[in-house]
Amino acid sequence: MKVLIIEDNQELARNIRDFLAREGYICESCDTLEAAKEKLGLFQYDCILLDIGLPDGNGISLLNLIRSEYKDSNVLIISAKNSLDDKIIGLEKGADDYITKPFHLAELHARIRAVYRRKNLGGTSIVAFNEISLNTDTFEVHVGDHLLDTTPKEFDLLLYFIVNKNRVLSRQAIAAHLWGDYTDNLANFDFVYQHVKNLRRKISAAGGVDYISTVYGLGYKFNSHKPE
Repeated sequence: MKVLIIEDNQELARNIRDFLAREGYICESCDTLEAAKEKLGLFQYDCILLDIGLPDGNGISLLNLIRSEYKDSNVLIISAKNSLDDKIIGLEKGADDYITKPFHLAELHARIRAVYRRKNLGGTSIVAFNEISLNTDTFEVHVGDHLLDTTPKEFDLLLYFIVNKNRVLSRQAIAAHLWGDYTDNLANFDFVYQHVKNLRRKISAAGGVDYISTVYGLGYKFNSHKPE
């Protein structure tokens, strides 16, 4: 999962970033509204952690922009201890949840996972497609009765494919989703090809259908039916 942390407290932002990175998340951070707008205009994020009190304005104005132009992103508001009004307004404006400072990082992580499951996975930790099933709590992949030996990147790649089935995903979009924004300036994305190749091989070896097709010149697509 790719997360944007919008928080002007540098120590808190660093602690969140380090904790989530250890949990396997791709994290980017910024500390102003303008910097956040720039990142949102360039990259896609699964979850946005939005501090309401920023040095150049109120985060609610950014929430309006996110909900009008970046509807697919989950938004979790980070609010001050006694700012009940901010919480209410944020939820009314389309935030998916909020957490109040100070908070435990484990609780923040749990809320991020809960919001993602509720909005993107139908509220369940099990994502199933035909004979393939993924458990987002244990990070296990089963093809029928076979447990696949997948790397964390392969798990994230398969989940990304299934959530976006029947959509063409460019190699650049896959790279940015799995490795972060720094991939934007790379000359090629051959490493994406290798990860896709390994994933397809492991699914096929377990007796599963290879639903992934190459869209030449564009990227890849996970089909809802077996490709010809």
